[in-house]
Amino acid sequence: MGLFTKERETVPCTVEVSHRFESLHAHVRFDNGAVIHPGDEVLVHGAPILAAFGELLVEQRTATITRASMIERWWTRLTGDLEFMELCEFSFSEELMA
Repeated sequence: MGLFTKERETVPCTVEVSHRFESLHAHVRFDNGAVIHPGDEVLVHGAPILAAFGELLVEQRTATITRASMIERWWTRLTGDLEFMELCEFSFSEELMA
């Protein structure tokens, strides 16, 4: 991984899409154990997986991981922490707003 360069790798993956009452989710697991870091981008190849209500679909796919450069990774960590703090700027109160 270079300071300004990006690397790409193609990996096998398992995509799980659930549209059930107990669980509504979509997960991607990299079958080779690849790990995603801040700033990395993932593109799963193939047609969209559409699960009807009550279904759990699991498919084998291929994904391309574009690794962030060192500068992008650093920037993502820096700005990600700041954006998280924006999420913390709220409060709950029992008072009704007029």
